[in-house]
Amino acid sequence: MSTRVTVSYKSTAIACYIGIFCQAIVINLTPILFIPLREQFGLSYSELGLLILVNFTTQVVVDIAFSKVVEKRGYRPFVVASHGFTVAGFLLFASAPLLLARPYPGFAFATVVFSAGGGLQELLLSPIVNSIPTDEKEKAMSVLHSFYAWGQVVVVVATTFLVFLLGRASWQCIMVGWTIIPAVNFVNFMRVPLGSPVPETGPHMGLTQLAREKFFIVAIVAIAAGAAAEITMAGWTSAFFEKALDIPKVIGDTTGVAAFAFMLGIGRLLYGKHGTRIHLPRAMMAGAMIAAVCYLVVAFSMIDAISLVACMACGFGVSLLWPGTLVLAAKRFPQAGASMFAILAAGGDIGASVGPWIVSIIVDSAGSISEQFGLRMGIIVGIIFPALALACLWWMARRDAYISDGT
Repeated sequence: MSTRVTVSYKSTAIACYIGIFCQAIVINLTPILFIPLREQFGLSYSELGLLILVNFTTQVVVDIAFSKVVEKRGYRPFVVASHGFTVAGFLLFASAPLLLARPYPGFAFATVVFSAGGGLQELLLSPIVNSIPTDEKEKAMSVLHSFYAWGQVVVVVATTFLVFLLGRASWQCIMVGWTIIPAVNFVNFMRVPLGSPVPETGPHMGLTQLAREKFFIVAIVAIAAGAAAEITMAGWTSAFFEKALDIPKVIGDTTGVAAFAFMLGIGRLLYGKHGTRIHLPRAMMAGAMIAAVCYLVVAFSMIDAISLVACMACGFGVSLLWPGTLVLAAKRFPQAGASMFAILAAGGDIGASVGPWIVSIIVDSAGSISEQFGLRMGIIVGIIFPALALACLWWMARRDAYISDGT
């Protein structure tokens, strides 16, 4: 019996890994298509940045709206529906030019649909993994979030090469092709065993109690800043390399954007393997400082190779900022349920939406001088995000907020 249970929960973990891979598709696919969409439909950088804002704003709304409902109804109906929304949204996005004379409103609506799927995945997958009976929850959480990075690598490399081989006008077929993975996982989550959304032992800690905890408030700001640092670099690097550095898209995406995601995954895997020997807040502070330096190097360097290396190093620097904050909160408040993860996810989504949107406004405003100057100014402004994350983590470390197991 115990063997069957172990195998079953392994299938649950695998479904969660595929689910967060799907979330990586939701977040990273359209930024890779920014330049093809801009050239084919005459979209401005502000309109493109607004799609990122719509994506993450939708996820924020979903995170908050469904947090209490999930605790009452359980995980399954919502995690299954999340993959259905992802498939439907991608199909609607690809169909927008066929249905509308001006497809941008269709792009925005489709983004709401697939982002609702991504929001539910973000809300549910971390607490589902946290509910799996194991003594290595930190490792499981890091491995889970590393699959986001591997998903980002695969999406960037595969989409870039498909656009290069098939032509930029083929983006609709490419987007439809990406529906296969969430469609398969739709079926997976109908069958795997799932734990309870609330702690099964001890008193449950509700949002009212959490809201009175300074550590929790600072954690929300920290995850927002960390998410902004991650998504801003990931979302704008493709356009920056192509337009500011004159690097061909296929080279810039595969050596810059994909390398960023690869190092993001490496950082999370390393913590998953050696986390018991690492003081997490210190590692996160070091990562935030690395990210801030990398932003400056990418913005100011006139040597393409150095910019590419800085982009890659930034991925390693931000790797622990989002999942590390979840780990810190879960250790600090072990009796909090899915609602805590929902609010933290909402904080991350706010940072991930506002950060790239602010950068897009700077890019368009400063772009009146030159497109290259505008893109460099946008990256410079982005340094505020890792700096804010560093300040929050410093506060948390000074208050001795980290609860470790002998480290």
